[in-house]
Amino acid sequence: MSDIRYKRVLLKLSGEALMGDGNYGIDPKVTDHLAKQVKELLAVGHEVGVVVGGGNIFRGMAGAAGGMDRAQADYMGMLATVMNALALQDAFEHNDVPCRVMSAIQMNEICEPYIRRRAINHLSKGNVVIFAAGSGNPYFTTDTAAALRACEIGAEILIKATKVDGIYDKDPVKCADAVRFDKITYHEVLVRGLQVMDSTATSLCQDNRMPILVLNIDGEDTVKRALAGEPVGTLVYQED
Repeated sequence: MSDIRYKRVLLKLSGEALMGDGNYGIDPKVTDHLAKQVKELLAVGHEVGVVVGGGNIFRGMAGAAGGMDRAQADYMGMLATVMNALALQDAFEHNDVPCRVMSAIQMNEICEPYIRRRAINHLSKGNVVIFAAGSGNPYFTTDTAAALRACEIGAEILIKATKVDGIYDKDPVKCADAVRFDKITYHEVLVRGLQVMDSTATSLCQDNRMPILVLNIDGEDTVKRALAGEPVGTLVYQED
């Protein structure tokens, strides 16, 4: 459809979002719900890339904090994202959503290597592309990988799907008086130290004028409604 505002979108999912109500692993009900939401996006003309974290299985920062070599821990975290990507691919395909997994670390038996032009070709053909293994480099988060992939594939918006319905001036779970922003600039996010994405990811989006939309993935049709212009979540933008 030619009248949609954002044709190509990059959806960033945290690994924790896949746990559902559990404390570890992957909840099939969650992946099925995500697949149905993505299927609706494809139906109205969007092209969808996905970057998924691995915190539901292993978090590199936690391993490093426990005394593990940071680079080694980060590589383990990247492998966790590949597991999540394969689980999402399975859920998508069960919902008749064409899907490819592309990994920044080569694992030819289970997924394709990440090649930018091939990824763009898949997207243009209507395939969902799941980008696994982060950026392939230690010391960089999957938030930064999402910002990088969004810029590389020419996405028009980066959607950060969380368990919170936007960006607040303080932690809404701990503070009842937390105030939610409808819109906020990259500069203000960085100056306030708001935990939207890590500062490297936010700065990369700022430098490339990549809008970020932060929303709660749990609701029905949340992403579709947000992309249709409904006041869902918080938009991070560059002030002219």
